[in-house]
Amino acid sequence: MRKAKVLSSADKYDACDLERPVGERWISMTNALTRAGHGLTLAEKRLVACAVSKLDSLRPLKPGEVPTTRITADEYAEVFQVELHTAYEALQDAAKHLYNRSITFYEPAHKRGGKELLPTKVTMRWVGQVHYQKGEGWVELSWWPKLLPHLTGLKRQFTKYQLQQASALRSAYSWRLLELLSRFKSTGWAEYTIEDFSASMDATEKQQENFAAIRRKIIEPAVKELVEKDGWLIQWHPIKAGRKVTSLRFTFSRNPQTSLPFE
Repeated sequence: MRKAKVLSSADKYDACDLERPVGERWISMTNALTRAGHGLTLAEKRLVACAVSKLDSLRPLKPGEVPTTRITADEYAEVFQVELHTAYEALQDAAKHLYNRSITFYEPAHKRGGKELLPTKVTMRWVGQVHYQKGEGWVELSWWPKLLPHLTGLKRQFTKYQLQQASALRSAYSWRLLELLSRFKSTGWAEYTIEDFSASMDATEKQQENFAAIRRKIIEPAVKELVEKDGWLIQWHPIKAGRKVTSLRFTFSRNPQTSLPFE
């Protein structure tokens, strides 16, 4: 595989993150966003994550300010170890499709007549605009304003992991599981209802109807890749009510000999 060209010191450090190389930046998002359905392909997930990592050290935003983040083909190729033409294709694809990608949240609803209402479904975009300069190898993402509180500001109730942890992953399912587990890095275990887990993984309706498909297509490959490529030690088991799987419990740690440490 032909390597991307070596970046100069001026190119390697973005203006809003002067201290860290691209792969060593941190991705921060609220726990609510971690659990949301992201609706992104792997290439789009990579691009968004690379852009989010640049918001980590951004100066405090002024009221009403919406930042624009630029990602170049050079830095995409450097972080994810792909050929430069693959990076160009990923940026071009994002320019074509990313504006229409959405995030789905479920927020607690108020009671009515003393009865609990079902959670409110909320859908929002990742970006309000995407700029792509053909032949120049860069994309600029103008963030969706209501998403920004989930990516910037105080870090209470935030999930945080290093971009470098996900750089070798080749599955969007593995990346999403990384985020779901990183949320509970302080405890070393996590438990999700099968409904929440399926929504977070953007599982298809057909997969949601058959736990064997979720196990075979999502959980087992994702666990395997995190163990092999990012140094996780993971055990998991389904929790049942009768014969039906209702929840999933993960017990995990990082292998200190092969992985980046938790922050």
